[in-house]
Amino acid sequence: RLGREMPIRAVFDTPVLSDLAQGLRDLPRAGKPLEKQARPDRPPLSFAQERLWFLAEFEGSSSTYNIPLAIRLTGSLEVDALEAALGDLLMRHEALRTRLAVADGVVWQDVLPIVEVGGVLQQLSTTEATLSRDLSHFAEQAFDLSSEIGFRAALFTQSQDVHVLVLVVHHTAADGWSMAPLMRDLSQAYAARIAGHAPGWAPLPVQYVDYALWQRGLLGGVEDGLLAEQLDWWQGALADMPSELSLPTDRARPRIPGYGGGRVPVEISRELSDGLRQLAREHDATLFMVLQAGLSVLLSRLGAGEDIPIGTPVAGRREAALDDLVGMFVNTLVLRTDLSGRPTFSEVIARARETALGAQDHQDVPFERLVEVLSPERAEGRNPLFQVMLVLQNNLDGEIILPGLTAAPVDFDLARTKFDLTLSLSESSGGMLAGELEYAVDLWDATSVETLIVRLLHLLEQVTAAPEARIETLDVLLPSERGQVVEVFNDTTVPVPDGT
Repeated sequence: RLGREMPIRAVFDTPVLSDLAQGLRDLPRAGKPLEKQARPDRPPLSFAQERLWFLAEFEGSSSTYNIPLAIRLTGSLEVDALEAALGDLLMRHEALRTRLAVADGVVWQDVLPIVEVGGVLQQLSTTEATLSRDLSHFAEQAFDLSSEIGFRAALFTQSQDVHVLVLVVHHTAADGWSMAPLMRDLSQAYAARIAGHAPGWAPLPVQYVDYALWQRGLLGGVEDGLLAEQLDWWQGALADMPSELSLPTDRARPRIPGYGGGRVPVEISRELSDGLRQLAREHDATLFMVLQAGLSVLLSRLGAGEDIPIGTPVAGRREAALDDLVGMFVNTLVLRTDLSGRPTFSEVIARARETALGAQDHQDVPFERLVEVLSPERAEGRNPLFQVMLVLQNNLDGEIILPGLTAAPVDFDLARTKFDLTLSLSESSGGMLAGELEYAVDLWDATSVETLIVRLLHLLEQVTAAPEARIETLDVLLPSERGQVVEVFNDTTVPVPDGT
């Protein structure tokens, strides 16, 4: 409302609201607002779309970037109304009916008129015994982004009153944050259609093409503008960073990754979760910063060295006009934690805090542009700049509410992963942290990843009890392992004959 840009750091530096208010008018003015743009004949891709398109071309036919969602619908379903509601959804969100067309060596957003899209709902049958296989088969079908839109839907019928609706969106058309507006709009459209009319939505302020044009205009080029300013910071922050973390994997990294993924659940007790939150408060940090510090120390103590880069996603929706829009806005930040100099864990939190705030202040640089400019040593078998990802989920849950139907999510796993390790956690309503550790099956066995989780929990218990401990004193051996090392491996006594 004041037309000013407030960096996230300002909230940490000035946590008292009255003090913060005093400095508002000294903040820089906001940049060009996001609004509808004049469209060229061939609108460009956003930076995120551009990288995903390149990866799709590079990998060939692949489901790595498919986002599947399955909902079991119990009750009297009006299939015609559902099909009409899906059409309404695609009409409202242009990103869902966009092809990434290529002409004259240029890739561009080809937004199809709704009449050219046709019916998107496939009607199939299944049984409970074959449901998981059928869902996975549908979700794993690769998109040909140049000839088809990045959205498809199927209705699997189990009985007259039981159906499973499956939506699959390519990552070029949506992100995790998009699931809430997508589910809400589909719910409203279905309710309107069974009442006999089209949904009475207020128009969205912008569409995804508007965002892509605005993004490119806002950032400018590598030589000048906001992009150049922020790139300068990143080049300093990530200078001389290791190209690959040395981790204790079960197998050597293959030259060509298979992208197969496994998942192991993670549960952090309420007591330990509360201890981590208290530790964050005592250090004027966030829970994420404490988790970043803990994961960095664990990787270091397992042999990864003192320079630990970790990736993390940010929503990328800093403009209010994007709140209700389905599209690909998420960006990836590289958080580099320096563990040199024998720091205490409290000092590591302070370093993680500074790293996270600096990265947030410079989050406008698309990850793909950062890779292009930094030009790290590349290898097809690993992600550039980082191989371990940390996520603290705070996306709004996508909830579907359809009149006359009970809707419940159906869990199924595409068994795909993009990174060596991805630790994803979220806070439950009861305050406990829980989630999963996703791993590349090329590198790890499930039992090794389970042990990795136990080591992390063991380390977090130590630092909440003694945050001033130096990190080299923190134990990553489990009690049973310590006994094995000290009593078994170190039992080297052998009989020696007497003699001079």
